[in-house]
Amino acid sequence: MTIDEQGWVPEACTLPTVERPLRLAEFDDLFATALRDQRRLSPTTLRWRLDPVAEPTARDLTDRENSCCSFFSFTFVSDGERVRLDVGVPVAYVDVLDALAERAAAGMAA
Repeated sequence: MTIDEQGWVPEACTLPTVERPLRLAEFDDLFATALRDQRRLSPTTLRWRLDPVAEPTARDLTDRENSCCSFFSFTFVSDGERVRLDVGVPVAYVDVLDALAERAAAGMAA
């Protein structure tokens, strides 16, 4: 597997290349506006805490991402006041999760 020049899009991604910058921009926007905390639960799992207002947007984005990168698992837990999103990958895609975590941290800090 190789990661493309955008940092975390693997060869397994079926999203057309021309659409990838737009998808990355959507993730970057989510990180900058809604990501409140990020924790690494294991080498294959991230946990994000999101602003509850962004839950519909995050669900839509992760549904679309899962349709082109089916190796991701996205699990939401929401109690109305807090939204937790666990992002998981198989061991073979840990480098993709690493890159996503770096991108999220950078976006949250911006």
